[in-house]
Amino acid sequence: MNANPAEATYSFGAIVRSSGVDFTVWAPQRTRVELALVDEQGNAKRLLAMQRQESGFFFVHAADAGAGDLYMYRMDGQGQLFPDPASRFQPSGVHGPSQVIDSSVYAWQDDEWAGLPLEGQVLYELHLGTFTNEGNWAGAKSKLPYLKEIGVTAVEIMPLADFQGDFGWGYDGVYWYAPSRIYGTPDDFRDFVDAAHQIGIGVMLDVVYNHFGPTGNYWNAYTPYFPSSKHGTDWGDAINYDGKGSKPIRRFVIENAAYWIREFHLDGLRLDATQTIFDDSTPHVLTETTSAARAAAGDRPIIVVAENDAQEICHVQSPESGGYGMDGVWNDDFHHACRVAATGHSEFYYADFAGTPQEMVSAMRWGYLYQGQWNQRQGRKRGSASLKTPQKHFIHFLQNHDQVSNSASALRTHALTSPGRFRALTALMLLGPQTPMLFMGQEFAASSPFYFFADHEVGIDQLAQDGRLEFMRCFPRAAGYFQTFMPNDPIGREAFERSKLNWDEVETNAPVVALHRDLLHLRKTDVTISQQDDVMLEGAVIGDEAFLLRWITPSGDDRLMFVNLGRDLSWRPVAEPLVAPPQNTNWSLLWSSEEPRYGGSGTALLDTQQWLIPGHTAVLMRPNPR
Repeated sequence: MNANPAEATYSFGAIVRSSGVDFTVWAPQRTRVELALVDEQGNAKRLLAMQRQESGFFFVHAADAGAGDLYMYRMDGQGQLFPDPASRFQPSGVHGPSQVIDSSVYAWQDDEWAGLPLEGQVLYELHLGTFTNEGNWAGAKSKLPYLKEIGVTAVEIMPLADFQGDFGWGYDGVYWYAPSRIYGTPDDFRDFVDAAHQIGIGVMLDVVYNHFGPTGNYWNAYTPYFPSSKHGTDWGDAINYDGKGSKPIRRFVIENAAYWIREFHLDGLRLDATQTIFDDSTPHVLTETTSAARAAAGDRPIIVVAENDAQEICHVQSPESGGYGMDGVWNDDFHHACRVAATGHSEFYYADFAGTPQEMVSAMRWGYLYQGQWNQRQGRKRGSASLKTPQKHFIHFLQNHDQVSNSASALRTHALTSPGRFRALTALMLLGPQTPMLFMGQEFAASSPFYFFADHEVGIDQLAQDGRLEFMRCFPRAAGYFQTFMPNDPIGREAFERSKLNWDEVETNAPVVALHRDLLHLRKTDVTISQQDDVMLEGAVIGDEAFLLRWITPSGDDRLMFVNLGRDLSWRPVAEPLVAPPQNTNWSLLWSSEEPRYGGSGTALLDTQQWLIPGHTAVLMRPNPR
C-alpha cells in the first residue's frame, strides 16, 4: 500500500536504521551540538558529538541506540538539554525527553484499502479526547462500526501534534511529528487507522502549519529563523516560509505532510487557517505540501482540504493554473446562512448574511456566497470568483468545532432552532452536490456542548482566557451574558469533561440517527442524487422562507426538493417552470423530513395542482409515469 517508511528520506528527527539510529537536527546558529541519551527524568547517560553539515544541520549515527530510547540535545556545551523539535513521540509531555520510534515494526493489515477519492465521501469531524469517555484511540476505534453503519465514509480528526497539558483542542501543537501522548502511542494511532480501513472508513488529520503553540516550542533554542519577520497571525508569530533561512523550514512542513500520509497510512489532511500561511515565493509552500502528500500516498488517492477565511478558490485549482492543487475548501458561507435562517441571530460575522432562501439556493448552486463582493464588516472585498468550480470541492456543514463553540452556551444547532428546521437543513446539506461533513454527535442530536478548552501553564492560561473572552464579546448576546455570568472557564477541566459525548443518546435520540442514516443511504443509492452533479441543479425562491431545488437529468430521472423553514405555504400562482414534471410524468413523494420515524408529525400527500408546501420541512419528489 505504501513505500517502506524506513526507505523514506527525512531531513529532521531520529530515524531507525538496521545498524542503529540516525539523529539529525537543524541548529544553524550553533557551533556545537551533542546528542544526549537520557533516562526518564531527562538526565544524560551518554553524550555523542554531532557532525555539523551544510545549512546548519547536525548529524550523528548512534550504532548502539534503538527504538524506545530517550534522547535530548545539548548545544554549545551549555548545561540545559532540549527535546527534539522533530520528535516522533513525547511520552512525558512537551518539556520531557523525545523517544526514538521505529515506524516500520507495525504490521499493517490494510493491503486491500484503495484510498479515498473526493467523490462520494461523507466526512465526520471528531475531537479524540471528547469523542468517547475513554478519550483515546481504543475508545474511538470501538465506534467505527457505528459510523460505518450510519453512512460515514471518512473521519477527520482534530489536530494531534503534541501540545501542552492533559487536554485541549490541539491547535497549539509544538511537535508536528509527534502524535499526542494523551491519546496513546503512535502504534495505537496506526491501529485505529488500520481498523478503519478494514471496515471501509478513511482517516484524515487536521494539521496546523500557520503557527506554533505558546508552550513547549523549543525551536528558538536552535534557530531564530522560524518566526516570520514579515507576517503575523492572531495566535502568535507566523511561520517563516519566504524569508531568510526559510528553505529548511519549508522542508520541515513539506516532509511533515508526507510523514503523516506515509507512516500512518492517512487518507488526507485538513490544513487549518491557510489565510495565515504566508508565502511570497513561487511555488507556494501549500502547492509543495499538497504535492508531497500525494507523492507519499503513491497510487492511492487522498483528500487535501483547506480552511480558508479569505475564500481563495486557488486552493482547489491546479498548480498549472496557479493553484495549490487541493481537493476541497470549507464553505463557512453555507453554514452561516443556514445558522441565521435556523436561529434568527445575525450578529458579528453572522451579520454578513440574511439567512434568506436565495442565499441557500445560491450556496447550493455556486458554493461561496462571497466571491469578491465588498464586505462591510471586514472593510474589504471577500472571496474570489468561483462560479465555475464543481460543487464537490466545497465542504458543507451545519456544525464544526469552531461554530458550535462560538456562542455563550456552546450549544449545537438542533438546540437553537426547531426540530423541523433542524431536520430540513440536515436534508439540504446531506442531499446537495457538495461534500458534506458532520461534527461528532450531530447525527444523534448530542445534548453535550462543545466548549473551547485548554490546559495551559500559569501565565499563559490567563492570556488564553482573556483572548477567548475578548473574541466571544464580539457577539453582542455573549457580551451581555458574560457581564454577569461565565458558563464555562475555557482554561479548566470542567469545560473539557462537559464536552464529552453521551453515547446513551444514540438510543434515546434514535429518530435523529434514523434521519441521518436514511439521508446518507439516499445520497449513496438514489440514481440522481448519488451523481453529485451540480450542473444539473437549479433552484428558485417560492416564499419568504421557502425555496425549491431541481435536479434536471437527460434521462428524465429528475428530482424536486422543497425546503420550507417557515409556516405552511399555500403557493400560488405557480409561475415557476422548475416545478413542472418531466414529460408524461407526475411528481410523487420520495422522502420527507416530517416522517414520524424521524420525530416529525407526518407529511400530507402533496397536491401538485394546489401546492401546499409543509412548514419546517424538506420533501424530495420524483417523477412517475402518468
